[in-house]
Amino acid sequence: LLLYDCLHFDPDIFSLPLAFRSRPHFQAHARALREFEHFEAILPCNVGANMKLLFTALCGLLILLQSAAMASAQETAERAASGLKCVMYLTGQHPNVPSRELVSHITHVELAFMNSDTFNKDVAEWPLFTTVDKVRTQFMPGTKVMVAIGGWSDTKGFDTAARTPESRRKWAQNVADMVKATGADGIDMDWEYPGGNGEDYKDNTNEEKRWEIEAYPLLLEEVRRQLPRGKLISAATPGLERDMIAFTRETVPRIVRSLDFVNVMTYDMMNRRDNVTKHHTGMELSRIAVDNYMARGVPAHKINLGFAFYTKWFKTTDCPEGKEVGCPTPLMEDPVTGGDLGQTGGFSWNDGVQEDVKASFERAQKEGKYDKEGGGYYYLDRAEKRFWTYDTPDAILRKFPALVDDKRLGGVFAWGLGEDGPEYNNLKAVNKGLAERRGRGSFPWGPGPREADEL
Repeated sequence: LLLYDCLHFDPDIFSLPLAFRSRPHFQAHARALREFEHFEAILPCNVGANMKLLFTALCGLLILLQSAAMASAQETAERAASGLKCVMYLTGQHPNVPSRELVSHITHVELAFMNSDTFNKDVAEWPLFTTVDKVRTQFMPGTKVMVAIGGWSDTKGFDTAARTPESRRKWAQNVADMVKATGADGIDMDWEYPGGNGEDYKDNTNEEKRWEIEAYPLLLEEVRRQLPRGKLISAATPGLERDMIAFTRETVPRIVRSLDFVNVMTYDMMNRRDNVTKHHTGMELSRIAVDNYMARGVPAHKINLGFAFYTKWFKTTDCPEGKEVGCPTPLMEDPVTGGDLGQTGGFSWNDGVQEDVKASFERAQKEGKYDKEGGGYYYLDRAEKRFWTYDTPDAILRKFPALVDDKRLGGVFAWGLGEDGPEYNNLKAVNKGLAERRGRGSFPWGPGPREADEL
């Protein structure tokens, strides 16, 4: 009542800047306050000038705070209305977060990583490079904050957890305890990879891991049972068919029943196990990956397309003219140990460029081109016999109509948010792609449902 009284009798409060007064949130507040004129007799504003000035300032502050809250809520609603998820991994290696304006399209943040073996033990603490509460303050209200478990080379904990009904139950109960203790909105299962072809595939063969094909959906089912209602489960899954050992036509329907969404890692699709050059996050390889999951039973709306916020390079042999993509490489992996032979490398945009590849990378930036056939940015440095492959803002934007729209995917994600700093050019491209699809309702990738969807 006092707030109304001061506003009613002191029009100076409306000497706020026109840009603010014109905002619909402010105007709605002003109209609402002015409608209650019958209260003026109850609390006349006959206070002294200094007190009246104080009340006027408080009135302005309250309206500013309420207007900001309403604006944040509106932006959250608009992101949800776009119909597309935007998931960003926030990593311990690059934990920096850009301005609020640049994170306004992000719907989910996944904190990478918590070690998988932690949950096989009796522990009371949950080691992570940051806290869920801190991360919430860095993003828009309503953004889901999840904990990613595992990562490349972290397979031991999953292997132990998945073996028996008892071990699965203990692991899942501890995961649920962690989610409750940290306040997280859910978890991301980053097992690379169930069934084999992980970092240790030379020491622990795929044949020895065959049992994991059946154990993987069982572990997910147990986690789903133990997590509180409303909590989320996602999974990071391989982009290459050769690594999709546990994702069969028989297991996938069970797997997806436990998952809210799937982050298909449509990057690193060229790695040291290959022997010819290709786009590590190319359009056509991404299309094949998405098709593989859909053919096995993953609904399109549960699939998120992956972007890479980092570069990769590979040494080559003498490449024939016109054979930049598909050029033979030297042996890049030790055939006995699976170790890296130093013929490949890369770095995130937030890292300094190593001196030994700096000149080559500068040429890649200036002279590289987009391959319309394979769908990826690349450069072959013939002088250094070095092949560069990475996502660019243009390459990212091309994937929205060609893959997100065409396949009617549920969203996109990237590894990783901080890796794209300090300019965040790739993130800006993702934001642009999402903004162009905002306002299309439940079918952001087109004008409406196809006839097949209505049958």
